Amino acid sequence: MKLYQAFATDLNHLLNGARAVRITVSGYMPLSVEEIGSSGDGHRLVSLCHYGEQNGDLMRDPDIVFLFHNVHDGAAAEPVSYRNDYLGLSQEVYRYDETGRRTHVVSSLKQDLKEFARAWFVTLREQGFFASTAVREILSP
Repeated sequence: MKLYQAFATDLNHLLNGARAVRITVSGYMPLSVEEIGSSGDGHRLVSLCHYGEQNGDLMRDPDIVFLFHNVHDGAAAEPVSYRNDYLGLSQEVYRYDETGRRTHVVSSLKQDLKEFARAWFVTLREQGFFASTAVREILSP
């Protein structure tokens, strides 16, 4: 749970009160952080994504969606989907029924996304996306 709480802290730090931001660091693909709505059961969803371009189309490389939970001492953000358009890959941790209720979990993907997100946040820090020198463009206040 501590790792999910760290993800929530990091995502909220990157958003810094905005609904959508693009963060640019020289030499790297821009990073987009965006509140994209709510899950079927009413939890906040935030996308963390690098976009590339191919034949004029924006390509997610990758895009991880985090589902926020309220926990007793703050918020936690669990990675629940992964998409990489260059690979034609789209994966979801949970399956939902027509009422929006969770019906199934892909446990191995849940663990893989947790580890990938942990490593990605380390890399984003090393690349300077959390630094005060990163250029932040607010796309939606």
